[in-house]
Amino acid sequence: QVQLVESGGGLVQAGASLRLSCVASGRTFSSGAMGWFRQAPGKERDFVASIMWSGGTSYAASVKGRFTISRDNVENTIYLQMNSLKPEDTAVYYCAAGSNPLNMKYWGKGTQVTVSS
Repeated sequence: QVQLVESGGGLVQAGASLRLSCVASGRTFSSGAMGWFRQAPGKERDFVASIMWSGGTSYAASVKGRFTISRDNVENTIYLQMNSLKPEDTAVYYCAAGSNPLNMKYWGKGTQVTVSS
């Protein structure tokens, strides 16, 4: 049973930073991609960032330059360092894993990030 567990969300003011973590258990992701998606109230879930096993990364235009995704392959964990947070970053952030960012098979339950103005 694959399980992805996110942590690190919270309530911060605009301009602050947060670091999200996602620990994968049940299998070792020795290939493919892991990533972060987010869903704001009343909106669809959107891609935020992804990282391949090889280390290649991709970012949504709205977060590029502010967010950094990284992974610890030994610990089966990925991180999302979020700097210069804006109120529009408020959402539930989900961790995902799969063969590629367009085909994520496994999902976590999400962690809430709220940015106040």
